[in-house]
Amino acid sequence: MIDLRTLEQILSDQAEELTVKERHNYCLRHEESLIDLDSPQAQVVIGIRRCGKSTLCYNALRHAGVNFAYVNFDDERLAMLNSDDLNNVLETLYKINGSFDYLFLDEIQNVNGWHLFVNRLLRREMKIIVTGSNAKLLSGELATHLTGRHNTITLFPFSFAEYCLCTGVDTTGQSTEKKALRRKAFDQYTALGGFPELLKIKNHKSYIDNLTENILKRDIEQRFKPAHVSSFETIARSLLNEAPTKLSYSAIGSNFGIKSPHTVKNYISYLQQAYLLLSLHKFSPKSRLRLVGEKIYTSDVALMDKRTDAFSGPNLGWRLETIIYIELLRRCKRAGLDIYYLDDSRNECDFIVCENNKTIQAIQVSYDLSSARTRERETKGLLMAAKKTGCDNLLLLTDHEYSDEHINGLNIQIRPAYDWLLGVHRS
Repeated sequence: MIDLRTLEQILSDQAEELTVKERHNYCLRHEESLIDLDSPQAQVVIGIRRCGKSTLCYNALRHAGVNFAYVNFDDERLAMLNSDDLNNVLETLYKINGSFDYLFLDEIQNVNGWHLFVNRLLRREMKIIVTGSNAKLLSGELATHLTGRHNTITLFPFSFAEYCLCTGVDTTGQSTEKKALRRKAFDQYTALGGFPELLKIKNHKSYIDNLTENILKRDIEQRFKPAHVSSFETIARSLLNEAPTKLSYSAIGSNFGIKSPHTVKNYISYLQQAYLLLSLHKFSPKSRLRLVGEKIYTSDVALMDKRTDAFSGPNLGWRLETIIYIELLRRCKRAGLDIYYLDDSRNECDFIVCENNKTIQAIQVSYDLSSARTRERETKGLLMAAKKTGCDNLLLLTDHEYSDEHINGLNIQIRPAYDWLLGVHRS
């Protein structure tokens, strides 16, 4: 158990660190509007490390002008903290801050039994804001102990629209200059990715190396204790290099000397729970078939190549597909829609968007359509999707082309990805 004097020093240091944020104006993100500070529910923001969860919550509290206390559990000095210490944390926060109505608990999953503490505070009508970087540790305990008493918000690194906002790029102007600057910004975003701090630092590879290492060591290995640590890390880095890709647990196990496909499945699940990898299931009217042929993506394109020994080329097509999938996750989550991919062994459609059991859009992604063969392949995938699902809302996203193709009585819209990402609709 940590002594009160030490605890007071740590929490005082953290309060001082938080005041540094007051000097800055941060990018306004859509997810801030999803945080309901008037709700009796705990507001829970989850996502990969360094995607901006803490800043999002701080912004929401600052803009609301409420009196709040803050504790960051992702502090090595609090590594040995357990649930028995949490009341001392609360007492110390009152001593430092005086009275407060809102409590901001950053990276709370680091403390076993945290949910009991939060539940008690909710019963006292304290307003609670929580962040965490592990989906299962949070969602499992929330579902079990805070049923109906939490509002969960998933945050990803910057979208392209947010990247433009933070870098001062005009997203609406239609002059030749404004359009060219947007295209330039999109090329930069496609290469750099959306982790907010990458906009401020020069050594991108070192940053992503450290981030990946922290996720593997602290968010996964310390908690799940995989039996084959070396193999687990090798699998993790290999999948980051290869994504987007379809998973074969038996093939991965064979390649990395793990006999049990179940063990491989667990390892990949750990990576997904920590948001290093995102999953996409295959479309089928039958639920059991939707569990077969899972596909994985990285949660930001920086994870694909900004690492030591990534040995990755530009892979512009894969990068664009990843960016589109993450944007679909943002949009579809808000709208209550589901996303799948579809293939019939001959053709594949990258994304099928569904509302309940109805397909409302089929989306194909291809960076470069200059090759007639590529163009034919991509349109065939959309035509296959239309035939299989009955959906005639067909969209092909590419680097810069803006046109329509009419094939077999169906209209395929071909649009620049950067316009779609910004919600631009040109006539």
